[in-house]
Amino acid sequence: MLDVNIVGSGPNGLAAAVVFARAGLSVRVTERAETAGGGLRTEQLTLPGYRHDSCSAVHPAALASPFFRAFELTARVPFVVPDVSYAHPLGGGRAAIAYRDLDRTAEGLGRGGRAWARLFQPLVTRLEGIVSFTGNQLLRWPDDPLAVLRYGADVLELGTALGRARLRGADAAALFAGVAAHVAGRQPSLAAAGAGLLLAAHAHAGGWGYPLEGSQAIADALVDDLTAHGGSLLLGTEVHSIGELEPARVTMLDTSPAFLASFASRSLPVRYRRALEGYRYGSGVAKVDFALSGPVPWANPEVALAPTVHLGGSRAEVAAAEREVSRGRVGEHPFVLVTQPSVLDDSRAPAGHHVLWAYTHVPRGSNTDMTDAVVRRIEGFAPGFRDTILASASLTAQGMAEHDPNFVGGDILGGEVTVRQLVRRPVVSRRPWQTPVPGLYLCSASTPPGPAVHGMNGWYAATLALRDEFGITVPPSLAP
Repeated sequence: MLDVNIVGSGPNGLAAAVVFARAGLSVRVTERAETAGGGLRTEQLTLPGYRHDSCSAVHPAALASPFFRAFELTARVPFVVPDVSYAHPLGGGRAAIAYRDLDRTAEGLGRGGRAWARLFQPLVTRLEGIVSFTGNQLLRWPDDPLAVLRYGADVLELGTALGRARLRGADAAALFAGVAAHVAGRQPSLAAAGAGLLLAAHAHAGGWGYPLEGSQAIADALVDDLTAHGGSLLLGTEVHSIGELEPARVTMLDTSPAFLASFASRSLPVRYRRALEGYRYGSGVAKVDFALSGPVPWANPEVALAPTVHLGGSRAEVAAAEREVSRGRVGEHPFVLVTQPSVLDDSRAPAGHHVLWAYTHVPRGSNTDMTDAVVRRIEGFAPGFRDTILASASLTAQGMAEHDPNFVGGDILGGEVTVRQLVRRPVVSRRPWQTPVPGLYLCSASTPPGPAVHGMNGWYAATLALRDEFGITVPPSLAP
């Protein structure tokens, strides 16, 4: 009999597995796909020699994560942290640039620069306290109340119409709208403002790091540590119910709440099952990967220095694009999030060539191929881009869900990101990772602290199970 079964090898499932294995327990991770990693896979999607991240690509949360710091991720996986965190092209060859250097960013934002610096300097200074609070379930007293109060006040202001007065300059307003659009949904909103503030603060603090050779390197480091401490990984095996797994004292699911409701349907109390069935999923994404014959010919050359680029135009244009998606439509001018990792990592494409990753928000479950729309959007800020395309690979929102069932309807964030669902994720509880079924836990992005590659969902679920199921009160060391 095993000590622990884990279903799903995404970053949270692997993080939990590492914790259990380090505690000396027998652990098996079962994964539907032929490779481990979930959203951390890096694959040849277009042409031989061009390596694309199949989902996540940039990892500010990994660099700031207490789990990955204890794991000493950067000692295991080489990261590059660029001077330019992200860029936001505008009309006429202009662009707003978010540098790691806050003062340099403010200087380049013209009349909006002073307000940008006033907004972010206190957040950067007290970022650790903010991350400590937002990186857990929210029904608790913060370790740094002053930092959280400041952050909360900024969220309330920028998440409402009041934010228009806070960031008056067109460049600064567009720069913030783009980073806030990492969370799909209407703008302004409290959830988008909260995510935008946190991501932008990371951009000016530790930076937005990229693992060399792709996101798969993070998954591989976790798998290597798991197997080095006696754990095992079973690939290419899909499970539907607990009876298909070897008996274990603990079963942990790095899956959607919908899967949990089906997996343990006979054992779940009616009220809990109804809560899972009422859990809301967000908009989908449609993704396109490109193999390119050369660098993207951005109208503003500084954009070529940014591994992450937000294409949406002005604040009003970004808001209009996101509003269309929230109404169940695909707009004519969508917001497109682009990463060009090969500007930092020449292992991703043949010499002189590049890869480009792009997604846009679409209605959940959409089967619309967004390749042409994405190409047109990039062409608007990089004339001649079309001529550099050697090959492309496209996934609709429905295709994303088929590629990874955790992406319900193409929602890559594990559920709608709203204030309500950051508290109710997937239920309102001080111990939301623990289900009413003895020994059964949920550790995916559908639990606190929500989406991003930080491993904290798996860490919280695993340390809770260690204490309650095995009587282990001191978590194991994660150092190499």
